[in-house]
Amino acid sequence: MRMLMKRGLASLLGLATLGTVAVATAAPAQAAVSDCPAGYFCAWTQEDAKGSMLKTKTNMATMGSWGTRFGSYINRTSVYACMYESSDYKAYNGYWSERPSSNGSWTTGPMFSLGSLKFVRTERECSQPAYPRWYSEPSPTAAGFGDMNSDRRADALVRDLVGRLWFLPGDATGRMIGSGGWNVMNALVRHGDFTGDAREDVVAREGATGRLWLYPGTGTGALGTRKLIGSGGWNGMSRITGVGDLSRDGRADLVAVESSTGKLWLYPGTASGGIGARKLLGSGGWTAMNALVGAGDTNGDGRVDLIAREKSTGKLWFYPGNASGGIGARKLIGSSGWNAMSTFLAVGDTTGDGRPDLSTVTNSGYVIDGSSGHQGWLVGYRGVGTGGFAAGERHDSEWWGLNGAF
Repeated sequence: MRMLMKRGLASLLGLATLGTVAVATAAPAQAAVSDCPAGYFCAWTQEDAKGSMLKTKTNMATMGSWGTRFGSYINRTSVYACMYESSDYKAYNGYWSERPSSNGSWTTGPMFSLGSLKFVRTERECSQPAYPRWYSEPSPTAAGFGDMNSDRRADALVRDLVGRLWFLPGDATGRMIGSGGWNVMNALVRHGDFTGDAREDVVAREGATGRLWLYPGTGTGALGTRKLIGSGGWNGMSRITGVGDLSRDGRADLVAVESSTGKLWLYPGTASGGIGARKLLGSGGWTAMNALVGAGDTNGDGRVDLIAREKSTGKLWFYPGNASGGIGARKLIGSSGWNAMSTFLAVGDTTGDGRPDLSTVTNSGYVIDGSSGHQGWLVGYRGVGTGGFAAGERHDSEWWGLNGAF
């Protein structure tokens, strides 16, 4: 097992701290650490920053004439340094990641093997793509929602930790559709066509201003120029959720919980791609729910439905859409355990049987074989056509290190 010691700023400067008193010590190695310039990764061929110093800010598939034995290092770049024990960035042979140095901290010995070195923006990119694997079966017919590129596969969007947006078309691949800036949004939703062009769109809330923005879909998985549809005040709403056409006027709608009152409101879509006057759906108590999901028509009656998770119990409730554009009496579809899910992905038919399904991403409370702590699993639940879902099936354990999926 590799055991490395972290050294801090005081060590970097050759100082030992006793309370508030700094005592100078003789430490020529520490002076070598300070020789590593900002913006570079440096490694030394001996412990305690002694020996020859490698300095680089570009990827190295091999260490070349430097060999593979090093004793200490510091990452003074602004990104993650991925350190592999073998050449060519082979993560399966062993690797570790080093985030940018904080306050001059550096790492020393014992001696370790370094076969290649790569710089990435997020930690998960040391071993895999920035986006996770997403696969969905082709649906028998074109879906009313969930399919952003019209190939009959349910698609997913994910945001990474540095604010990039990725489109996952359902074939285990992905591509970037937003190069940055998406972390300013504190709510991201999609479900259906808001603009009336038969393409699925995205709605996002800007955290600093409470503004609501519409990003029209292009039909290729990408997004067009945004349009303001809410000038402010939306930070007073929680659980903003796209539900499809709940109002039964042929346009996609939003629902949201008013944080101060616990009321549930419907915001109907308009012909111009905006939102109309809101309508009360629930008179109170909705702050008891810590997740709302618009999963489509899950009971096969031709009306879209709403799913909610109860925070105190972890129960999952089904609220059927009714003929008047509201929701009917709830039905229990999950008796417990749903608080172990950090994200709900309701993007249509993922299993290819024509019924809306549900996917989730687990948090650290998720239990496998009696043991919790299994964060980042993608779990799929097949819709059974009655409003409920079959038992979950674990699909992929690599949905970690993200900042939302929808």
